[in-house]
Amino acid sequence: MSINTVGVVGAGTMGNGIAQACAVSGINVVMVDINQAAVDKGLATIEKSLDRLLQKEKITEADKAAALARVKGSTRYEDFQGADLVIEAATENRELKTKILKQLDELLAPEVIVATNTSSISITALAAATGRADRFVGMHFFNPVPMMALVEIIRGLQTSDATHDAVKALAETLGKSPITVKNAPGFVVNRILVPMINEAFFVLAEGLATPEDIDAGMRLGCNHPIGPLALADMIGLDVCLAVMEVYLDEFGDSKYRPCHLLREYVAAGRLGRKTGMGVYSYAK
Repeated sequence: MSINTVGVVGAGTMGNGIAQACAVSGINVVMVDINQAAVDKGLATIEKSLDRLLQKEKITEADKAAALARVKGSTRYEDFQGADLVIEAATENRELKTKILKQLDELLAPEVIVATNTSSISITALAAATGRADRFVGMHFFNPVPMMALVEIIRGLQTSDATHDAVKALAETLGKSPITVKNAPGFVVNRILVPMINEAFFVLAEGLATPEDIDAGMRLGCNHPIGPLALADMIGLDVCLAVMEVYLDEFGDSKYRPCHLLREYVAAGRLGRKTGMGVYSYAK
């Protein structure tokens, strides 16, 4: 199956990143969010990102103009008509995602593939909320989408080979390096990564070291390009907390309990870069 037009639900960090990756690769995109302000912000983020690539001479003015022309912003799911694939990239909340997927299922033609960009929620369970479980798949991009090469292709119990192969081919068209993963909470990368971040919060809460020294220790001692606390700020502390809560619920193992300090930061609205304050301050 050839995928020429992609719909993206969500114009936030992941949604606009996915839209940009598609547009730069020659694929038409319809990016939908709940209000025009969110759509406009997503479009502006794409343009700024393309400007940075232009300044680095990785694209030309013509490339930028062509990419922007391929992205249509909208507040209506009805504008997904004509899409070959729709990728849901809403907030990491099972109830919200299920609601969105049911709405999409009613609107889209039967042959359209639906993917979710979830980082932890069961693909099999989300697929069951649709009438196209064989054409439903996990397509987990990593932040920042335009820069990160990895895409996890997660097969639910019902996902067909044709669906898997189509989204894997799309990921390769986008210049990504996809890996195929079985359905399980957190899949592969986040199953390892987010508990490590959570443990960094425990270390911070116990006062073993400053945030700067914790991050420096992991960068210099483990050759990580960014420390776990700085990475948490990039991902979003609310997302990290939500993922840990999924693990605790799904596995029932206390080793997945979210750190109380992580909960405190989220309760205070210190969600990381997107709010200007997380573990670190990003105030200009």
